[in-house]
Amino acid sequence: MLAEDNDLNAEIAIELLKEKGMIIDRTKDGIECIDALTKKKPHTYVCILMDIQMPHMDGYEAAKSIRSLKDPSFSSIPIIAMTANAFEEDKQMAMQAGMNDYVPKPMDMKILNPILQKYL
Repeated sequence: MLAEDNDLNAEIAIELLKEKGMIIDRTKDGIECIDALTKKKPHTYVCILMDIQMPHMDGYEAAKSIRSLKDPSFSSIPIIAMTANAFEEDKQMAMQAGMNDYVPKPMDMKILNPILQKYL
């Protein structure tokens, strides 16, 4: 799943991921992401690429909410933060929110591929 509010960023990410054979569902904010995750059967999604700055509920809050879900098949899903804020403190904030990893924007498949391989 891709949680990304920016249409252009989402389009680019989806195309890059499709080239690698992945099937992507997109949500536009943290609320939609949690809703989509919990409405599907467990293990429908194997990973979430989570933008940090989104309307309604940002990526930090969405990750915290996902980690607090009672069903471990949802709460343990790998979450990879995606953000243009590439400072070490941003990475630390993502990890503290419960995310598993972190990739800077713009998305670079040379960076993302090895991270995805760790979790998929």
